[in-house]
Amino acid sequence: MTSTDSQDRPPRRCKNVAELRAEIDRIDRALVKLLSERQRYIERAAEIKSDRIAVRDETRIEDVIAKVLDEALKAGLSDEIAEPVWRTLVERSIAFEFQAFDAKTQRSK
Repeated sequence: MTSTDSQDRPPRRCKNVAELRAEIDRIDRALVKLLSERQRYIERAAEIKSDRIAVRDETRIEDVIAKVLDEALKAGLSDEIAEPVWRTLVERSIAFEFQAFDAKTQRSK
């Protein structure tokens, strides 16, 4: 079985490591698509914001984390995975937004 032959099996239906890996690869492909979509919203935020200081919003960061932890609980995702993953995602998104904001500022000079 190749990773493109994945059949969307629940974990308990996987009979071997190759099937497990194929499902993990399927999920990773879906996550990449979602993260790409999220990135486009980050890029748009950099276009819309008129002040560089607005890029980092501590209140928004904690709101995002709280919402993620609530969803993680509902979905059965350990907060030991969810919180550090999203904090890293948020920090990398902020860094990306700063770069996009600065590039916009340089273009407008």
